[in-house]
Amino acid sequence: MSDTTTAGTELTSQYAAQVISDLERNAKEQERVSAEIAALQEQLTALQHDHFVLLNVQQVLGTAPTPVQPAAGPDGAAVPAQRKKAAAESGADKRTRAKNEAGTQKATTSKKSADKNPPGNAASPKAGRPTLVELVRSYLIEQGNPRSAAEVATALDKTHPERGIKTTVVRTTLEGLVAKNQAERTKQGASVFYTAPDTAEQTGAPVQGKAQAE
Repeated sequence: MSDTTTAGTELTSQYAAQVISDLERNAKEQERVSAEIAALQEQLTALQHDHFVLLNVQQVLGTAPTPVQPAAGPDGAAVPAQRKKAAAESGADKRTRAKNEAGTQKATTSKKSADKNPPGNAASPKAGRPTLVELVRSYLIEQGNPRSAAEVATALDKTHPERGIKTTVVRTTLEGLVAKNQAERTKQGASVFYTAPDTAEQTGAPVQGKAQAE
């Protein structure tokens, strides 16, 4: 009877030790998975930010939107075909409606412009002045050193106060230049800076200097 009791006690101790070990391993595994989830969440946030920036650049460049594959569901399964079809049809309807509205707005704007400046009138005061893209590109070439979108916007707004230049518009313009390899983007911590790709290769008087001389 004593041997049986001793054997039962030893078996209980072994199970208890095993349970403790499993609990420790389970806790460590939870910490590892939680760390991976946090890292993936940071990556997702960064990708969503880049996606938003790229959409703005795409609008600036005037290129057609690129079809994007639908993301997988939470369980890793692909979205059902019926939902894909409905989403595609809905997207096509929205694009068609947006295209029609854009065409109508463009026609209305053209008509207003024609009414305001009929043939034979003097040219508009804005004609011949450099575009924002040209101003931003020339500013980067002149500076040589990296500049943030806020710094570029502040400098151009002081030089051209009549334009009412905003930082958000300048940032979108800079991203457009980066997409066309006419500017380079670097990150320093949480800040983003832009610079001309190769100032030495740029020739001719800068557009901004020309505008100031005028």
